[in-house]
Amino acid sequence: MSPMARAHRREGFAHDLEVDGHTLIVDEPEDSGGTATGPRPTRLVGGALAACTAITVEMYAERKGWTLGDVEVDVDIEYEGPAPSSFDVTLKVECELDDDQLERLRVIAGKCPVHRALASETPVVIEDRIERI
Repeated sequence: MSPMARAHRREGFAHDLEVDGHTLIVDEPEDSGGTATGPRPTRLVGGALAACTAITVEMYAERKGWTLGDVEVDVDIEYEGPAPSSFDVTLKVECELDDDQLERLRVIAGKCPVHRALASETPVVIEDRIERI
């Protein structure tokens, strides 16, 4: 069975990140010793939150028969040291929904799987192993 995600070193801190058959480049900025050929890993967490939020509200609106038009999700990240400590998510929609519908979208946005994983009071279990190649 293939892993869902695999990072493979390109050069320096740059890595090819393969996820479900798609490849992205992940790196560190030059001031951290990288070559800035891709986003840093902690920025991908914000990107995953933005994409998941957008998809979640779009799926919900589709089920409700609501037309959203353009959807944008901005995520700002605050850091305490190298790790993100908070995320500020702004959902922007181009639509004619009333205030109650917009509030419902805001609530649904907070239910996306990435949001739930990041905000969970129960820690996500991560098991680390090492193997020789």
